[in-house]
Amino acid sequence: MNKICHLTSVHTPFDTRIFRKECVSLTNADYKVTLIVSNTQDDVVENINIRSLTKPKTRSERITKTIWKVLEYAIDENADIYHFHDPELIPIGLILKGRGKKVIYDVHEDVPRQILSSKNYIPNFFRRLVSGTVEKIENFAVKYFDAVVTATPYIRDRFLKIGCNAIDINNYPILDELYIAKTTWEQKEKAVCYVGGIWDKRGLFEMVEAIGKTNVSLILAGKFAYSEQRDKALTMPGWNNIQELGYLNREGVAQTLANSMAGLVVLHPIINYLYALPVKMFEYMCAGIPVIASNIPLWKEIIEGNQCGICVDPMNYEAIAKAIQWIVDNPDEAKRMGENGRKAVEEKYNWENEAKKLRALYKELLS
Repeated sequence: MNKICHLTSVHTPFDTRIFRKECVSLTNADYKVTLIVSNTQDDVVENINIRSLTKPKTRSERITKTIWKVLEYAIDENADIYHFHDPELIPIGLILKGRGKKVIYDVHEDVPRQILSSKNYIPNFFRRLVSGTVEKIENFAVKYFDAVVTATPYIRDRFLKIGCNAIDINNYPILDELYIAKTTWEQKEKAVCYVGGIWDKRGLFEMVEAIGKTNVSLILAGKFAYSEQRDKALTMPGWNNIQELGYLNREGVAQTLANSMAGLVVLHPIINYLYALPVKMFEYMCAGIPVIASNIPLWKEIIEGNQCGICVDPMNYEAIAKAIQWIVDNPDEAKRMGENGRKAVEEKYNWENEAKKLRALYKELLS
């Protein structure tokens, strides 16, 4: 049985992409899988061996200490393939490659563009330099890795241009994870929802402003990235229409989606989002509810092409409010949009299709 080792210094033990999708899919394909990750203790979950790192207290501790502990554990595993998930582990990947190992770099985000638009802890005047440096490091290192796995076709194309063995393994939802089939439209709350990390660039203030112009509730399920932004949102009149649930497990997310009439993904049109494929958009579709999305061309092509939602200007709270109210006032059409989205996920936008690509890559690297 081939040994596989996934490495992360940033993500949580049961991260949806790393653990629930990739590691579980590989275990089900009869690989022996270990995940090196910050956790409270070593464990075995769903036949995946979890090796626990002490959670670092600061970002600097993670960079200076944690990544080297990742290397120590990785060498101890003596795996056939190492699959790492964080740019800060690039040096670890190169060291493992130097020891003759097969190495995959999993690129979840277009990091150079992300730095330019949403890394608030980096001063504005310094971001362009940091972004360019990260891109040069990535472009140098990936030529030595056996494969680059990306979360979107756009990121894949960036690496293909420099001659890498790159493949997109899209972060589409697991078909049955978030779908509660027995919920009827009549059982839903008079509410729409947003699920995920919450901050201004993801449309926080526009959503609160918009919901205040309707007779509908907005369910917020996720953590606020910045406490001062939550404090500001609390002072807005629209907050009276908010149900704040905080972070939910996957079962809680499924129930929230089942209770809602639509899901919102009104992210700002910053460079980091223009070619992204937000997983929440596909999770709303998977749950069979309409999507109210930013009118970013790539997203518009998916939403309008599958007739599964409404695209709006994310900077215009009145347009968002109008879309929310339309969904609530037109339940038959909204239900049809939800069904269309579910059908599109069943046919195309599902993890089961992506898992086949992942297993084929592993088979190729081990042949």
